[in-house]
Amino acid sequence: MILGLTIPQFTTLHVLISLVGILAGLIALPAFARGRVLPRTNVIFLWFTQLTNLTGFLFPIVAFTPALGVGILSTLILAVAFWAWYGRKLAGGAAPIYAVTATICLWLNLFVLIVQSFLKVPALNALAPNGNEPPFALAQGGLLVLMVALGYFAFKASRNRAVV
Repeated sequence: MILGLTIPQFTTLHVLISLVGILAGLIALPAFARGRVLPRTNVIFLWFTQLTNLTGFLFPIVAFTPALGVGILSTLILAVAFWAWYGRKLAGGAAPIYAVTATICLWLNLFVLIVQSFLKVPALNALAPNGNEPPFALAQGGLLVLMVALGYFAFKASRNRAVV
């Protein structure tokens, strides 16, 4: 039991929190890349991404795993995004820092979504049962290309925007 929930119930809660964070990020960051700041959507993205990380750490930890490493990395990068958003209010150099850190955090969440999808969705698992086959590599590679492009445009737009 975790927080009074069975592990399957807690997993469902963790996944729903993750999906809210991902959806908010998929709305907020492209808008940011076009020079528009969506305050509420960015706040939802930040806090639900943080909740995703925190709930991930509540699962039983038996050994250091790639998932744990991603959670630690995401939490550290997210701390910088929180600083840029709340501490500096995107003023000056904080806007480009936010663009980069928020993009990395969204990419990490989407990376994990793809990994979990290939593990849990039977049709995807049949295409890449070991997680090292071409369909999995293509999905992760495509995601990386899209996120680098999004990060580039978000960074570029953040450098051109007025101080908030």
